Amino acid sequence: MKDLVSISELSKENIENIFQITKEYKERFKDGERKFSDLKGYSILLVFFENSTRTRTSFELAGKILGADTINISSSSSSVKKGENLYDTVKTLEVMNTDFIILRHYMSGAASIVGRSVRSRVINAGDGTNEHPTQALLDAFTILEKRGSLEGLNVAIIGDILHSRVARSNVKLLKKFGAKITLCGPITMIPRFASALGADYITTDADETVRDKDVVIFLRIQLERQDKPYFSTLNEYSVLYGLNDKRIGLMRKDTLIMHPGPVNRGVEIKSEFVYGGRSVILDQVENGLFVRMAVYRYLSLKDGEKKINS
Repeated sequence: MKDLVSISELSKENIENIFQITKEYKERFKDGERKFSDLKGYSILLVFFENSTRTRTSFELAGKILGADTINISSSSSSVKKGENLYDTVKTLEVMNTDFIILRHYMSGAASIVGRSVRSRVINAGDGTNEHPTQALLDAFTILEKRGSLEGLNVAIIGDILHSRVARSNVKLLKKFGAKITLCGPITMIPRFASALGADYITTDADETVRDKDVVIFLRIQLERQDKPYFSTLNEYSVLYGLNDKRIGLMRKDTLIMHPGPVNRGVEIKSEFVYGGRSVILDQVENGLFVRMAVYRYLSLKDGEKKINS
C-alpha cells in the first residue's frame, strides 16, 4: 500500500490500525509532546489545484510536527498557468525526490492517475466529486471517540450528495463497520444512480431522516461545482434541509451533529447550532491533524510493520 487514494483501498483492519496510531499521537500531543521525529528527513509536497484551508493546513502542520520538510504549491503559482498538464507537473515534482505528494484536484480520478505514475507516496486530499479519504477517516475517528464504537451506527448524511466527495468516502468507510446510512437531499442533488454509493436508504424528507439517528452529517452546498440552479433559493433550502429549531427538536438528545466545513451559517446549520452542545465540528477539525499524522506514518511503515498492536 503505497498511496491513499480511496477508502476502498483500506480494510477494516487497516482503518483500525490507523486509528490506533491516531489515538497514540493525540495522547502524546495532549501530554505536551509537540515535536516528533517519525518523518525526519522526509519531504512533503502539497499540490493544491483547488482552494483549501482546513485540509491544506492540517496536512502541512501534521508533516511539520512529524519532522518533515513541507512545500506548498498551488495551481496559481505553478506551470499549470503556462499550459503544463497535471502529469508533467507531478513528474517534474517527483524528480526532486519528494517522499509524499498531497494532491487536491478538481478532476475526479486525478489522485489515482498520479499515484500510478510516480514513485512518491500519494495522498488524495480531494479529487473532484469522487473521494476525500482523510476526511472520512477523521469523521469516523471523531464518532469513535464520542460513541466508543462504529459498529452498527445509524447515520444520516444530508445536503448536496451529488457533488460531495465527503459523502462518498464516508459511506464507504462506515459501511465497513456495519453502519446503516441514509442519504437525504433535494431530488436534484441526489445522484441518478445513488443506490450504487452503497447507502441503505435514500430520501428527500429531512424531517424523517434526522429522527432516531446516532450521527447526522450536514454537507456544504458546493456552489462552485454547480453549473445550473439545483434549488429555488438558499432560504428554501435552509427550511427544507438545514438544521433549524424544528429539525433539532426532532433529533435525539444525544445525536452527534457534524459538518466537514466550511459551514454556510444559517443555510446548512443555524448559526447558534454550529458550535452548540451536540456539535462535534471543532472536534473534527482537531482530529484532522492527528489522523493525517497517522496516515503519514502508516504509509511510511514497511509492509510488515503496518499491523499496529493496540
